[in-house]
Amino acid sequence: MLLQDKFLGHALATPDRLALIDRGARISYAQLLAQTQSIAADLRSRGVVRGDRVALLLNNSVEFVAAFYASLLVGAVAVPINPMTKSEKLVYLLNDAQASVLLTEAALRRAWEPAEAHCRSVQTVVLRGEGSVLSEIAGGSQALTPKPAIDQDLAALIYTSGSTGFAKGVMLTHLNMVSARDSILSYLALGETDLIYCALPLSFDYGLYQVLMAHAVGAAVALSSNFSLPAENLRQMAQLRATVLPGVPTMFSMLLKVSSLESYDLSALRIITNTAAALSERRLGELRARFPQARLFSMYGLTECKRVTYLPPEQLDERPTSVGRGMPNQELWLADEAGRRLPCGSIGELVIRGSHVMRGYWRAPEETARRLRDGPVPGERILYSGDIFRTDAEGWLYFVARKDDIIKSRGEKVSPREVESVIYSLDGVREVAVVGVDDELLGQAIKAFVEPHAHAKLTERQVIAHCLSKLENFMVPKFVEIVRELPRTDTGKVHKSGLNGPYPKPFETQLSN
Repeated sequence: MLLQDKFLGHALATPDRLALIDRGARISYAQLLAQTQSIAADLRSRGVVRGDRVALLLNNSVEFVAAFYASLLVGAVAVPINPMTKSEKLVYLLNDAQASVLLTEAALRRAWEPAEAHCRSVQTVVLRGEGSVLSEIAGGSQALTPKPAIDQDLAALIYTSGSTGFAKGVMLTHLNMVSARDSILSYLALGETDLIYCALPLSFDYGLYQVLMAHAVGAAVALSSNFSLPAENLRQMAQLRATVLPGVPTMFSMLLKVSSLESYDLSALRIITNTAAALSERRLGELRARFPQARLFSMYGLTECKRVTYLPPEQLDERPTSVGRGMPNQELWLADEAGRRLPCGSIGELVIRGSHVMRGYWRAPEETARRLRDGPVPGERILYSGDIFRTDAEGWLYFVARKDDIIKSRGEKVSPREVESVIYSLDGVREVAVVGVDDELLGQAIKAFVEPHAHAKLTERQVIAHCLSKLENFMVPKFVEIVRELPRTDTGKVHKSGLNGPYPKPFETQLSN
């Protein structure tokens, strides 16, 4: 099965069913298919053939979704790019992917116009805004026979956030993405009556899969491009009777801070999902108290295989800090530094085996060899996640740290996550990032960057005293820095790269105590 097949099937069987809501417009499966065919026809007219890379620099919109499906329809490889990407990085991504076409919009001209001069082989096609190709060809769309493809062909090239070094293109086949999609659907149990409210960028795999999952079961997605006004998003969710809300901790923190939250009727909401970063125990409690009717799924994944684990909502009371156990149709285990499997109750690197594991990193054989290694079956490759977990006696997983994030202080290994969890329990803390900094005496000293809630008055002394009351001495931060805002990646994760050196220039707005 190819990634687009379920969408095409629903478009033919139930053409009038709602597929998307974009900027207030309700788009049926038939209308979305017509836009998809229009873009596909334009791609073919420009010489795009099977295996070519088609870059998508678009905001959350029907154009993005249609462009993604259109790329697959002609046998090409979709390359989603965050619309906030600046020109310099855009040049790198387009040249690294060796893209033949860039599908974009007039509103993003500041990024793609300067990049054009450095990517001469890339044809730029504007799908939305002034002079868009869709306005010229949408009325004359025609049914297109999909180009021959098999499930081993690449469907997408999704670049990692690049929080450490240059972004790497994760090669995902149709089989990889269909396997991941269907495994997630098996535990979320989405149905055709669901309406997913997606404020996550579609250029981020977490956002993209909301569309892929919805269209696999005949459901709909309401798109939002801006979560900076959480009250407006709450109003839309209530008006649309949204049933599913995928999010990340930053989004949920913003929602819970809305003073009029109780006035919005969100009783239709039945599923909340969280990944990308862990929710603190306090935030989990707040979400569950506000949305008692919704099942909350804590999940863990990585772009290299999309999703790995989920915690069944009924386990939240017993093990709120766990990310659960493996999802269906995969195998996972912990390994020591020599690659040996570890029993339950151990700490080690998470290893993943399954048909959702990436083909490798695009044009990066050395990076690929570090992450994909020989598996138990001759000829197969398994994924070493680079993340350290511990398991309890029953095999439930708890995230410890990125493999290269572990802090070695006073001869002891310290998990930043454990220190962060303690600091999160202090009143007034909004976000926290803990890193190791070079120290002549300790080897590495622990440093905490703390972002307080608005109007909260936190001091370094308070944070350290709180840690002393709850942590072993060697785990207590030697340094605490109170900052107005922590840097984040395009996907909303706290960006730790650079925090162990001088504070980065864009974040000089530190608070004085």
